[in-house]
Amino acid sequence: MTLRQATESDASSLAAISIEVWIGTYLRQGVNGFFADYALEAFTADKMKAVISDPAQYILVSENTQGIDGFIRVSFASTAPVEGCSDTEIATFYVQPRHHGKGIGKRLLDAALAHCRQKGVTSVWLSTNAENTPAIGFYLRKGFDAVGQTHFRIGDEGYLNNVYARRLDGS
Repeated sequence: MTLRQATESDASSLAAISIEVWIGTYLRQGVNGFFADYALEAFTADKMKAVISDPAQYILVSENTQGIDGFIRVSFASTAPVEGCSDTEIATFYVQPRHHGKGIGKRLLDAALAHCRQKGVTSVWLSTNAENTPAIGFYLRKGFDAVGQTHFRIGDEGYLNNVYARRLDGS
């Protein structure tokens, strides 16, 4: 497994992983048009290229001998939905389900947090679906604390998300 910063040539792979993980995680009972339309609109190669080229974003990919199996995106200009959080968000963190349990998520998170520390960031935040028990357990084991709630919005619909934060300065 190799970790490296994303390049524009990774955009279609990151879009495909995003669709796979998002649908697999959140659409457990089947896929309907409302959510399919959202996923196909939100996760495109062109949108990923724009994010990769944005200097306020840092994307680190995990690559095996066959291709990319996960990635983490840190946004350095993201206003948190709850008080007391920094403006540094772990905005996306996806590992293909068939690669869970191999240490990929831990390595991606550790490397992203090290990058944040190098930039002088003292804390990060993230949100995850309130029903995503595996992700919540992972974040709590990695030192994140629950700090509030928000809603992920698709059109007029809102879905409860928990907000977590982690200090990076040793406290």
